[in-house]
Amino acid sequence: YDALVQVAPSPVVALNRAVAVGMAEGPAAALRLVDDIAADPVLAQYHWLPSVRGDLLAKLGRVAEARAEFERAAGLTRNAQEKALLLARAGG
Repeated sequence: YDALVQVAPSPVVALNRAVAVGMAEGPAAALRLVDDIAADPVLAQYHWLPSVRGDLLAKLGRVAEARAEFERAAGLTRNAQEKALLLARAGG
């Protein structure tokens, strides 16, 4: 993803890179990257942003914050199965 960010930079590529960083370096490192791009208007209605953020927060034990992010992601997706999964992850 480092190379892809150089060749075709975009907020979505940056989010995908953050997921990869999370797998390689842990959720705290990934969350810092996600938080750096969270205000980008391109991602404002992109349900994967709060979904990824919720997953990282859950891995860090920040349950209440994770729940809020999963609920926000569920509100953004139009896919019923994704919505159900996200609400389940939120605990509801």
